[in-house]
Amino acid sequence: MDESTQLFQFLRPGGILPALLLAFASWLAARTVIGFANGLGRRFTQNRLLLNQAATIIRVVIYSGAAASIIALVFDLSREAWLAAGGTIAVAVGFAFKDFTASIVAGVMILVDRPFQVGDRITFGGYYGEVQQIGIRTVRVVTLDDSLVTIPNNKFLTDPVTSGNAGALDMMIEMHFHVGVDQNLDAAREIVRDALTSSRYAYIEKPWAIVVTEVIQDGYFAMRLTAKAYVLDVQYEKAFQTDVTLRVRRAFRVQGIHPPAVLHRNVGQVSEDGEEGGDSASPQVAAA
Repeated sequence: MDESTQLFQFLRPGGILPALLLAFASWLAARTVIGFANGLGRRFTQNRLLLNQAATIIRVVIYSGAAASIIALVFDLSREAWLAAGGTIAVAVGFAFKDFTASIVAGVMILVDRPFQVGDRITFGGYYGEVQQIGIRTVRVVTLDDSLVTIPNNKFLTDPVTSGNAGALDMMIEMHFHVGVDQNLDAAREIVRDALTSSRYAYIEKPWAIVVTEVIQDGYFAMRLTAKAYVLDVQYEKAFQTDVTLRVRRAFRVQGIHPPAVLHRNVGQVSEDGEEGGDSASPQVAAA
């Protein structure tokens, strides 16, 4: 008698229908819990991540309990059956579901070790987005362009993953602005500071900073102003960056603070004034 025949002799045909009904009920219960948590999260924004994390744990408990019950319904797991079958069932099922089992174990380790949580902004395997769901087999990440990426749990056991907010609502955001080395750096820094601290998306209760460094940008020496501040909720990440960038660029134009490339200054003056600017750097461009 081969292994498959030994496996099938322990099946309970009468338990298949109840097992299917239990599987459907557990799926429906898990979906209900997730939907309820999402609804509460939209209403109580401050507790959105905590609610999502609790829903994830409840969903894993539901599926784990359902899986154990289904096995008990479908298979005859009496002591005599296990003694008669020996390790045949364990070997056959383990080999058939090796990757599946590894992903389940990895999912449990993710929930226990918590390298990231539901609602975190993570970077993994070239993808960046928000963790929407930690399942018993996969992690689902929604990228900023609204694409859904499904990653097997066991991938996180060996590959590095970066979490931007580590379970918190707020997250550090960096924005870079470049100006010419001959521009008024004090005025530029003041503009960036005002735009950063007055944005409605900024969480200024945490430390913020503006770092000025000299770099080479597009072949020109430039001064880089790096603005570092926390956004009050990770869902406003792009809105925060857009708000600050637009206001900084508008103020730079009003104050006459130019980008590092000399050619860019001339093009900017043509587009804004309708005529070429008489910048003192123009002879250098012509000579080039």
